[in-house]
Amino acid sequence: MKRNRNVGIVGVGQTVHSSHREDVNQPELIYEAVREALEHAHLKIADVDCIIHGNMELFEMVHQPDLWHSLGTGAAGKEVLRVTTGGTTGTTLMCAADHLVASGLHDVVMAVGVEKLQEGHTTGGITNMADPLWARQLQTGALTGLSADALIYEFGAERARRASMIYRVIMDRHAALNPKAHRRFGFTMEQIDALAASSPRLVGELRMVHMCSQSDGACAVIVASEERARRIRPNPAWIEDHATVHREEMFGVFGGLPIRSTMRHAAEEIFARRGIREPRREIDVFEMYDPSSWWGIEWLKEFLLLEGDAHLRMIEDEAIAITGDFPVNPSGGVIASNPIGATALVRVGEAALQVMGEAGAHQVPKAVERALASGFGGTLWTVLFLLSRKLPVW
Repeated sequence: MKRNRNVGIVGVGQTVHSSHREDVNQPELIYEAVREALEHAHLKIADVDCIIHGNMELFEMVHQPDLWHSLGTGAAGKEVLRVTTGGTTGTTLMCAADHLVASGLHDVVMAVGVEKLQEGHTTGGITNMADPLWARQLQTGALTGLSADALIYEFGAERARRASMIYRVIMDRHAALNPKAHRRFGFTMEQIDALAASSPRLVGELRMVHMCSQSDGACAVIVASEERARRIRPNPAWIEDHATVHREEMFGVFGGLPIRSTMRHAAEEIFARRGIREPRREIDVFEMYDPSSWWGIEWLKEFLLLEGDAHLRMIEDEAIAITGDFPVNPSGGVIASNPIGATALVRVGEAALQVMGEAGAHQVPKAVERALASGFGGTLWTVLFLLSRKLPVW
């Protein structure tokens, strides 16, 4: 990750996320996020050298959507790259934007992610993308259910189920602070048992209440070279490092081989490069791509390199709450808002706002020097970003 020059995030914009944004078409939805990002950075579209566009075109069934979407992105006459890597699309957009600026090819690049899931058929797209026999665990969401089973086997049903619901309630509390979040129910800890009992069962221990939504929404993040970033704003969120790790979903089909998660691998790679020995103490906030509360528990352990039941204790003690010592998803996370092509980009954008101290009502109350953001998708693909208030030294 040695680079020619540092890159900073200077502008973040996103729409209000909803199950049905019927008031706008896709370019109009994108325009809302792009306009807000430009205003946040005090830039005009003419100041942007290149647009990186991403969504899951399989879900809306629009071929080459970046062409139509140029009405909203402002890409006419500019270099445009279209990137799609499944659920990780948003973070992959940021990887591409970072490399384009760090290399010296461009000075200012805008990443734009979008999804208007009401206009397509997400489940149909997912279930037709893979072999119906070999990949049926992926298609049915059973991977998340298997994680629930593993936690129950290790820690007992009562403790594991309660931790999953505590995590869910904390995420809902955070979403209630975020005016752009899609699902804000007002859950309380006193409702845990009733919510778990009444929510429809999907697969195994996985219930509807545990899962993320389908959302309409868009996000735009602007990055700039160090020289330009310092002129644009006094407090850029500097990109300190990022890592991409992936593997196939059929990793265990040939027997009980040891499994190394892409989350732990990505975290170990970044922490080793940046000299981070105690991530829970050296990182101030984490915007995690958490498709369900069960995976949120498991991945907290993997990303923070925890052992034993430390991840469960963090949840039980509410250390992951916005006022806790290690806030997770003060925005409400993916469980609250999930416009798939933009979801992972929202994680990076929200982490950047925390570093800038500009997240509004869901700004964590302590100073944020470093923030993590992750993306997840398809074949157990993980992208992990580390952002910093201080200029990185290479």
